[in-house]
Amino acid sequence: MPASPSSSAQAAREALAARLRDLRLDAELTVRELAERCGWSHSKVSRIENARTAPSPADLRTWAHVCGAEGETDDLTAALRAVEGMWIEWRRMERTGLKAAQEAVRPLYERTRHFRAYDSWLVPGLLQTMGYTTAILHAVRRRRGLIDDVDAAVVERMDRQHVLYEGRHTFAFILEEAVLRAGIGGRETMREQLRHLLTVGFLPSVSLGIVPMQPAREAMRPVEGFWVFDNAQVAVELVSGYLTITRPHEIEMYTKVFHELGQLAVYGERARVLIRLAIDALE
Repeated sequence: MPASPSSSAQAAREALAARLRDLRLDAELTVRELAERCGWSHSKVSRIENARTAPSPADLRTWAHVCGAEGETDDLTAALRAVEGMWIEWRRMERTGLKAAQEAVRPLYERTRHFRAYDSWLVPGLLQTMGYTTAILHAVRRRRGLIDDVDAAVVERMDRQHVLYEGRHTFAFILEEAVLRAGIGGRETMREQLRHLLTVGFLPSVSLGIVPMQPAREAMRPVEGFWVFDNAQVAVELVSGYLTITRPHEIEMYTKVFHELGQLAVYGERARVLIRLAIDALE
């Protein structure tokens, strides 16, 4: 099983905290002495060193100065920015609307050569119809109280699908069968989406696997949806935010899970049968 979705971000926070603690120890300062010289409370230093409170850039400058390590400031600040970039709350990512959030990931999609995506609830964006995407983004906008730029965001997401047809990209998608029966947008929207899967989901560059529903599933259970972009990073969309994983050993964990889920999936005509059955259930 992969680590907790927030483990990469937490590990990076802990690594930064450890570097700050090492600077204090190298300066032969106790927690209380550092706090006094910085003009902070003892508890603030303790929280930072235990990765319970994130330092600000100003905190890092003060810490480095007091420890006689001003030359470390730029590197510490860069590490802090990397930590902050791993976990982005939706309200921050979407503060100017859904269209901007969709635009932000376009470069990643265009430079990636090998995509792997798993989802237990939704059809992945690259395989979505306009109606399906519209239904999802309207629900997102209402839930998060965002400005209404859904139409523009839908156009951006649809345009991103050019990577399916252009360039040297390959795609491997694994969906739980429950995705085919989720009812997103209503019967007609789902019917259109499922028919679309029967075509775009089986392009020469695309592998589409469906994990069948079964009464007893003792092997790999469903997990959070995730995307693997080449072997460079993993993206996980959670209720509260967007997590970017770049630590090699965690990327390896997700690719291993993808492989194990892939062994449970059916492909080709067997996958088409499941899609057709889901279409028939909508009639």
